[in-house]
Amino acid sequence: MPELHDLTAIEQLAALHAGDLSPVELAAHYLDRIARLDPAIGAFVEVTADAALARAESLAPTGPRGALWGLPFADKDLVPRAGVPTRYGSRLHADLVPETTGDQAAVLDEAGGISLGKTSTPEFGLTGYTETLIGPPTRDPWNTDNGAGGSSGGAAAAVAAGLLPLAPGSDGGGSIRIPAATVGIVGLKPSRGRVPFASGLDSPGGLPVAGPLARTVADAALLLDVQAGGRPHPFATRAPGEGPFIDAALAPQTFARIGVTTVSPWDDAEDIRLDPDAARAVEVATVLFTDAGHGVDVFTWRPEGYAALFTTLWRMSAARMDLTDQQLEIVEPITAWLVREGRALSGVQVLDALAAASAFERATIEAFASFDAVLTPALALPPQPVGWFNRTDAARGFAQQVQYAPYSSFVNVAGLPAIVVPVTVDRAGHPLSVQLIGRPGGEARIIALAAELERRVGPLPHPPIWHSDTAGPEE
Repeated sequence: MPELHDLTAIEQLAALHAGDLSPVELAAHYLDRIARLDPAIGAFVEVTADAALARAESLAPTGPRGALWGLPFADKDLVPRAGVPTRYGSRLHADLVPETTGDQAAVLDEAGGISLGKTSTPEFGLTGYTETLIGPPTRDPWNTDNGAGGSSGGAAAAVAAGLLPLAPGSDGGGSIRIPAATVGIVGLKPSRGRVPFASGLDSPGGLPVAGPLARTVADAALLLDVQAGGRPHPFATRAPGEGPFIDAALAPQTFARIGVTTVSPWDDAEDIRLDPDAARAVEVATVLFTDAGHGVDVFTWRPEGYAALFTTLWRMSAARMDLTDQQLEIVEPITAWLVREGRALSGVQVLDALAAASAFERATIEAFASFDAVLTPALALPPQPVGWFNRTDAARGFAQQVQYAPYSSFVNVAGLPAIVVPVTVDRAGHPLSVQLIGRPGGEARIIALAAELERRVGPLPHPPIWHSDTAGPEE
């Protein structure tokens, strides 16, 4: 007999609406799994069991039912929730308890969701791994010796381990897609402007946006529909004629022209080495698309000067943080390095970087214009052991992140939508993923293509902890 966490989010919703399952039963099931299994994973930094069960009790079966009615989720620990500690992954905010709830959490509440707590994130969400000074590292449920990626590492690990049916995340340089690919689930970064309350339009270079993490493409599309429709915004992207994203995940696919490249814009600046398994995942997806009748073409793409551009943008973003010299001695080395480097930039350097980002966006969209989607590796390297990323030599740690995930950040700079989806497994049974990048506002198309890959691949295995009755190995 399948257990509740074996059901997809959509299947759980159907059972909730049919009255075969109550919100209290579902929340209690996940809270029990978190209590037993999360000590081995470190996906949560705060579990709000009492508040979650009270919220579940309040959802009357005869009352209004939003798109997530009765469905558990958890807030990334960068998102404030009134009365719940929000630490931003930093010792600076160890005792911070917000008085108000941010839009990213409120929108999911309004849709009927039930927050079970806070998922872990690196300090201020600045890195592609989730290891902090305020708690244990977040680990890959497939192999707890390895990290789960970041910065939405806790959210991704929780979904992969069956501790949540789906989870919201944020992505400023790969922070949804990197952990999703690391732990073998679906992660979607929307177009700049798609999600009104986290559009990217109010940040230097327009990098960070909110998006979903889930086990299936349809579940991710369900959450994206809620996020994209949760707040009015005059600058929100609305592609003409585009219906709910869940429809795209479930509809039959039409012919698409797909470009394939393993070139990254970091190739001319860093030692980027594509792991054979990562290359094989691209080959598998290429064959699946070709067999489905799509037009698939390998194409040449040689962007130049990207490394300096993104490094400047990332420093600029960090420089906006209001940290004193004393606080810079308390935060992690990479945070302090990014802030200090960013504050050292001149006004001319900042303006030049913003102009270069706009030029890169135009050039990338033009290079990809003949394709409905572009297929790339999701990661260049396999999941790495906890502690692999250098956290004391900030420059070295930054370079390692680039070597691990060189295909992520440029999508943010270009403002394009992208989704990662597992398509095969390695010799140990760990899922291997690819990335599909869409046109501006083209979420529906890449969701449909990812769903087609998912259907053709068929069910992939769950991590060993999925069916475990114990907390597994301690750290």
